[in-house]
Amino acid sequence: MTTHSSSRPPRVLVVDADSGTRPLLTRLRELGFDVYAAGRGEDALPVGVAVRPDVVILEVILPDGDGFETYRALRGADIDAPLLFLTAQDRTETKVRGLMMGADDYVTKPFALEEVVARVHVLLRRGCALDCRLLRAGDVTLDPGTREVWRDGREVALSCREFDLLTFLMSNAGQVVTKAQILDRVWRSDFHGESGVVETYVYYLRRKLGDRDQSLIRTVRGVGYLMARDAGHRAPSAR
Repeated sequence: MTTHSSSRPPRVLVVDADSGTRPLLTRLRELGFDVYAAGRGEDALPVGVAVRPDVVILEVILPDGDGFETYRALRGADIDAPLLFLTAQDRTETKVRGLMMGADDYVTKPFALEEVVARVHVLLRRGCALDCRLLRAGDVTLDPGTREVWRDGREVALSCREFDLLTFLMSNAGQVVTKAQILDRVWRSDFHGESGVVETYVYYLRRKLGDRDQSLIRTVRGVGYLMARDAGHRAPSAR
């Protein structure tokens, strides 16, 4: 079983053209991971941006260039998932270079399949330890790990999209976020329509949180929304 705490399966992006990696892809899928594969560095970036992986497994030597450059491109696109480098080069300087650049782990080929799977689990736990801390804004508390929300001590039931939207707003509490930012971070590649979907989901959140006076999620006209840090204490409305 995976240790990933989200309600969806963890997403793993594997960037490697080596046919010897195929058993790893198969094994990860058997364990319930959503696995996305790219055989070239130039393919890794669009796939990564589209799926937003929870872990990246990246070969150092790729058919179209250096895996380190692919790593930089992924980080430049705000894909900050834990990274496991694979390499057939058992040289200390290669490993040191990857680790100094920010890689989380390193495995030398040929590798034991179960070892890599175990390392993926460790990276998922490590990422959760960093990203699954409770979020709070006034009397609203959100747990990214269990995907639970409370207001004034009472649990509030949200859909997956509502939860993701609230997470983004609470992560930026006290700051104005634009509709374009919300669409990019919450809907990502799943969105094909008008930006009015943002207003609709903000309305859903306000209704479920009992934010009738909009003191919790404030509209900044012509710009976007602001999640208040110090919203007043009140119980959510009946659902």
